[in-house]
Amino acid sequence: FAPVARMETVRLLLALAAQGEWQVHHMDVKSAFLNGNLEEEVYVHPPPGFSDPKYSGKVLRLKKALYGLKQAPRAWNARLDQELKVLGFNRSAEEHAVYRRGTGNSLILVGVYVDDLIICGPDSKNIVEFKQQMKKSFDMSDLGLLTYYLGLEVKQKPGEITVCQSAYAEKIVEISGMKGCNPVDTPMEQHIKLLPGKPELVANATKYRSLVGSLRYLVNSRPDLAYSVGMISRFMETPNSEHWGAMKRIIRYVAGTTKLGCKYVKGAHSDLVGFTNSDHVGDLEKRKSTSGVLFFYGGNAVSWSSQKQKVVSLSSCESEYIAAATGACQGVWLSRLVADITCSDVKKFKLFIDNRSAEELSKNPVFHERSKHIDTRYHYIRECVADGVVEVQHISTEDQLADVLTKPLARIRFAEMRRQLGVVSI
Repeated sequence: FAPVARMETVRLLLALAAQGEWQVHHMDVKSAFLNGNLEEEVYVHPPPGFSDPKYSGKVLRLKKALYGLKQAPRAWNARLDQELKVLGFNRSAEEHAVYRRGTGNSLILVGVYVDDLIICGPDSKNIVEFKQQMKKSFDMSDLGLLTYYLGLEVKQKPGEITVCQSAYAEKIVEISGMKGCNPVDTPMEQHIKLLPGKPELVANATKYRSLVGSLRYLVNSRPDLAYSVGMISRFMETPNSEHWGAMKRIIRYVAGTTKLGCKYVKGAHSDLVGFTNSDHVGDLEKRKSTSGVLFFYGGNAVSWSSQKQKVVSLSSCESEYIAAATGACQGVWLSRLVADITCSDVKKFKLFIDNRSAEELSKNPVFHERSKHIDTRYHYIRECVADGVVEVQHISTEDQLADVLTKPLARIRFAEMRRQLGVVSI
């Protein structure tokens, strides 16, 4: 395997570019795996049509990687890493698929996803020079300004970058057989409760799993879908007719909002701000809660997740506390990554919680009978608060933006939350 950039990292690079009014360029390496040098001894049979009596009964030893070899992606990544370091780049300690060279106006950032390189920086001349250097080492395709990357459709304007997956969304609707269906305003009914088992099971469970997987990739540019898609993902093993109906409603919502995507604009500040929330005992079968974590950089959403907690919480305070601990872990990584690629010091980030008890529990180093049973890993947020890494603040439920990641909302509330997330028609 080869290290690849996380989608959060890709969105963070786009937010950085929008904040600095940089251009984002795209390059592709032709036949990338053939550039990798093998360290292991690998032998292959001579290809069909190759016959030489002199070498009868012999095999070939590979010096370079071939497509189909398990070692090929890693060998290619090692070669690329070596070449970038020769050109003066430093690999990020927080994200091994991001490289940085220079500071100030000479800064160049490179994000690597196998053979795709996204390049950004304040000075276009430095980027052009870097492209020429790469072309000397590899057979490269210069794709100019970034317009299409891993299924993401990117449009760039001065101080504004938009990301959407409209073509991919339309393809999902077409594959599902629901083209021309009546669209709906929300992806999930407000008070719906899904359970495993009865009623009757879906006849074609494979199609259900395929469509859920497709919707999960759509979440990369659509935080408004994170909760609903996460909910139907819990029933992949034995989906029933209710789960199928919930998935069809999501697709009806997607059909009416194919043009929606994230917009990254230059903000008044470049702070990292997080929101965490949870619904208490939202899972009716195992009585577990759902954590929602949302992070903004410069006012632009760069990271979001909606996932079921791994333990059963005894109170709403405990479920909010667990969600806050999850948010603290993500925030610490993001703050370190921002500091690493911008050559600055790690800054304290704010984490907003709408539960007073959870807020006080994160600041209180004393264990008492209502919190001593909580797993030690969830107390990590206390250490972060004590070290000054994170500043936990209370926020009203009406202003809690992570609310959309933990429960289905009413139409007007959902539309307002979606707008505040930066999800707009593109």
